[in-house]
Formats: sequence, structure tokens, C-alpha cells
Amino acid sequence: MRNWIQRLARLVRHRWAEGRMHSALPDDLLERLGRRVTASEQRHTGQIRICVEAGLPMTYVWRDADARERAVTLFGKLRVWDTEHNNGVLIYLLLADHAIEIIADRGVSRFIPANAWEGLVREMSTAFQKNQYEDGLTQALSKVSALLCEHFPADPDRPAPLDQTGLPDAPVRLG
Repeated sequence: MRNWIQRLARLVRHRWAEGRMHSALPDDLLERLGRRVTASEQRHTGQIRICVEAGLPMTYVWRDADARERAVTLFGKLRVWDTEHNNGVLIYLLLADHAIEIIADRGVSRFIPANAWEGLVREMSTAFQKNQYEDGLTQALSKVSALLCEHFPADPDRPAPLDQTGLPDAPVRLG
């Protein structure tokens, strides 16, 4: 019975978080972040996607799925894996659980171990605790960009087009 009550409480928390989405990440912030992603991707061959979700879908909550599982699913659905050099990175926020996940494709993982993202997640978490979503996401984007520039620099003889792989640069807001 207790497990059932915990699931119901989590479900309510996830639905309640939907009302906080626009105040935490207003449209103008998403536009600025999208422009920063576009500018970043001119300097390297990787792809960066930002996805923010208010709360998990009911099926995830009910079966006790976590943010990592959802981030991996969205990594596929958003086609972050679909890059020429397997160098996509997803920055995923789950507001209801105060969770941050960074999913890097296998090309990136050859150079940057999974534990390297932990410091970045801590910094983002600190900013988000102060409701500084723009600062946290901008800093994360800068650091991910620097890593991609180091390991996957753009070819200076062949400037990348603005829509390098066709993946949108605008952050995804779910919920």
C-alpha cells in the first residue's frame, strides 16, 4: 500500500511541475539558448540539444522510472544519436525531480568519460537551486561546447552551414 501512495504522490508532483515550466524557462530564454547552440555549433562538428521536461509521462512515474531512463529515450527520439561522427550531446532537465542528465553519444564518450559530466551537473544544480536557469544552462552549454571544440573542431577550410545536420538548435520544452 505504501508503494502505491508514494507513486500517487510522485504523480501529483510531476503534474504540478507542469505549471512551473514557463516561469522557469520562458520563451525568450529558450530563444536565447537556441541562438547560443547555433553559435556553438559553428565552432565544432557536434550537436547539442537541450530538453527540459516539467514532469515525466504517467507511465514512467507509475513504473518508477528515473530521469536517466527518460533522457536516454529522448536522446533517441530527438535524434541526437543521428550525427555523422556520433558526437551529439543531450542536456536534459526534469523539473519535478530536480534531475539533470547529460547523455553523450559514443563518439563523444571515446574522449570524455561519463564521470567528467558530474562536475557540470553539480554546477547546473547549484544554479538551478537559486532559480538561475539561464546562468546554469548557459554555463553548461559553454562547457559542452568547449569539450566538443577540443575533440571535434570545425574544419576551418569548410565552414559549417547554419543547420549543420538538420537537427533543430532550439531547446525542447515538454510538459
